[in-house]
Amino acid sequence: MGSAEAGFWDAVDGIRSRDRRYRREAYGFVMGALGATVQSLPDDRQREAATRHLSGQELLEGVIQLARREFGRFAPVVFREWGIASGEDVGRIVFQLVESRQLSARREDTIDDFLRGGDLFTALTANLDFGPARAADERSDRLSRREPGTKG
Repeated sequence: MGSAEAGFWDAVDGIRSRDRRYRREAYGFVMGALGATVQSLPDDRQREAATRHLSGQELLEGVIQLARREFGRFAPVVFREWGIASGEDVGRIVFQLVESRQLSARREDTIDDFLRGGDLFTALTANLDFGPARAADERSDRLSRREPGTKG
């Protein structure tokens, strides 16, 4: 682990010593989503710090997209486990990282930038293909009829 990464986790541990609302993994995930979102920006926007800066809504959308890719239908379960129930929670994590100097914010950036029109958990699972319900039921039936000690 590099010194910058160690410094990040030390800062997270410091935040969590004062506020245990969010699991440690949530902070790392938000930083990962920030990096992935910046990387997905058009080249001309990535070149300069002023245009590379993400709005709260852009970062929140990046968090949702990464969670959907990484966790699929289990994204809401993971987020609940981490203590994240809303866009505002993502914003709180961001501003805790700003206060600990792990991220920077503009004067006009506020927690309100992370308030989303809809429900975070709905956004995490919207339009995901869960497959036909019958297939899952059939797999469950097959497994329950299996002889003990045999593999599926």
